[in-house]
Amino acid sequence: MKKKIGLVGCGAWGKNWARNLAKEGVLAGICEADPDRLSELGRLYPKAITFSSFSEFLANVDAVVVAAPSELHYKLVKEALLSEKDVLCEKPLALNTKDGKELVELAEEKKKILMVGHILRYHPAIIKLSEMITAGYLGKIYYLYSNRLNLGKIRREENTLFSFAPHDISVILYLLGETPESISAYGGNYLHHEIADVTMTNLSFASGVQAHIFVSWLHPFKEQKLVVVGEKAMVVFDDVAKEDKLLLYPHRIEWKDRMPIACKEDAQSIKFGECEPLTAECRHFLECISKRETPWTDGREGLRVLEVLEKAQNALEKKREISNSRQNVFIHPTAIADEPCSIGEGTKIWHFSHILKGSVIGKYCIIGQNVTIGPDVKISDGCKIQNNVSVYKGVELEDEVFVGPSAVFTNVYNPRAFIERKSEFLPIMVKKGATIGANATIVCGVTIGRYALVGAGAVVNKDIPDHALVVGVPAKQIGWVCKCGTSLKFDKDRAKCSYCEGRYELKGGELYQE
Repeated sequence: MKKKIGLVGCGAWGKNWARNLAKEGVLAGICEADPDRLSELGRLYPKAITFSSFSEFLANVDAVVVAAPSELHYKLVKEALLSEKDVLCEKPLALNTKDGKELVELAEEKKKILMVGHILRYHPAIIKLSEMITAGYLGKIYYLYSNRLNLGKIRREENTLFSFAPHDISVILYLLGETPESISAYGGNYLHHEIADVTMTNLSFASGVQAHIFVSWLHPFKEQKLVVVGEKAMVVFDDVAKEDKLLLYPHRIEWKDRMPIACKEDAQSIKFGECEPLTAECRHFLECISKRETPWTDGREGLRVLEVLEKAQNALEKKREISNSRQNVFIHPTAIADEPCSIGEGTKIWHFSHILKGSVIGKYCIIGQNVTIGPDVKISDGCKIQNNVSVYKGVELEDEVFVGPSAVFTNVYNPRAFIERKSEFLPIMVKKGATIGANATIVCGVTIGRYALVGAGAVVNKDIPDHALVVGVPAKQIGWVCKCGTSLKFDKDRAKCSYCEGRYELKGGELYQE
């Protein structure tokens, strides 16, 4: 006796489910919130009972296909499982792994079939491609990339990552038979500041394979392609093509004189079965609930896809937080800022500079060319670091410090290449407003006082008082400087700056501004 299958959600894709379930003679009930749509489906499929109440609908069917909006998947699937129904849920299983795991565990507890609608797993071209990879026709797999692009199907309950990418993730995990060890993602929010319209997701696998997934609903034409590149051959699956959807390119790379040479061959069309993927998916679900067999795309498989989606989404959100935190920050395209690090508003980082993780750079700083900062270095507001300077861990610059070109900071007093002395790092503190001249060397373990001035080429190996002017090797104090950097001339113990007219007094060997 055939099972009575109910369909909940009859939008654009739900209508395809209604057609297939009716063709198989199992469509017993339709549940839809939109009365006009429900009435239309009732006329098309008079043998199916229509419902606006989900609880009444559940009482009249044996199993459920959930094709409602993604934000409703968790609620509807959970209620169906609690009502002892087998369930096929369109992708994604839920909008987070916590809810997805709960559904999987509930289905296992209830001993019910839970299947996820990753339709490409049932596409005969993908099945054929998997057979080719398993048989070794492509050799070692190098990388895969997929494009799922279109203009439209714009949603507000989910971004393009959750809307488009589940199919591609499911296929890539299926073809490779492994889970990615690292995931990164980049996105663009153009139509709504909270929802990504375009995303690029990168998956790295322990086998060395890389996979890239590009999805967008802001694209001038429809494109659905999967490219698999192997050492022996390459395959292109074009789901939009009217014919020759699966093409094998027997290209190869040969080495001559230790140089790689591309050897191109004509594409070969690969034949496969003609069954409509949704029909194959529908029949597989019916067979699984009849024989109590585990679906190819069961809840556990859906959860694996959801875990990848969530990690990619977290990467997107992290990038967005960084972007938001770096408003009015200029980072030259050749510069690198590792994560995590903090860069204050108005700061500019120029060519070939590198900010290592854990570093904090304040507001309105200027970081010149070929500067390395970090890890875990603190640079306060208004500092200026000229070209070719490395600011190592243990160095701290207070506000408005100037560091001249090619100045050197050290962090170990007696370094040896063959002895690790990271535990012996000594700090350097450069206090507010101090200046370090070009090519000066600051030996670790010292403090340079407020508004002190270290002359060009000096080697500082002991603490420098506030406002002191030091020069030489080793550096020795030869005078005092004003807050503005001008040398002071004293009459007895008092001085007036010739530039800014600041007034100072020497007391007990220390300089005080009046």
